[in-house]
Amino acid sequence: MNEAAASESPAGPVIGLDFGGRRIGLAVSDEAGGLAFPAGILDRRDLARDLEALCQLARERGAIRFVMGLPLHMDGRPGPEAAAARKFAAALEQATSLPVEWIDERWTTLEARRIQQEMAATRSRRAEPVDDAAAAIILRTWLERERNREPGESR
Repeated sequence: MNEAAASESPAGPVIGLDFGGRRIGLAVSDEAGGLAFPAGILDRRDLARDLEALCQLARERGAIRFVMGLPLHMDGRPGPEAAAARKFAAALEQATSLPVEWIDERWTTLEARRIQQEMAATRSRRAEPVDDAAAAIILRTWLERERNREPGESR
């Protein structure tokens, strides 16, 4: 990261989210924002419980922001999932007082599945959810973008 961009970005863990209708994949960065690690999968119940679980995760990890994948169609248009993700993000910002930033997630699940298939030895492992791996890819992509951001360039 160049020094000017580094001075604009406060240091601290960032939580990556792969938002879905049934599950939310979780990832967390290290303190310096250099690495992204899968951190589990939150099975969705209702908005209040989902927000409480994410508030608790943010407190435990000392998070400074969330990064969510924005579900877009292949042509770049937002679909119905994008509207649901934005609505959830607004509630998350209100519940945690932490900002939510966005990154295009069009290929993250496919990339996570490809990695899972390369690493999985058994068919049952290949069938496991990849939401947390997708969240780590979303977060890693955002962290890389932040490192390469020019001074004064908006997020």
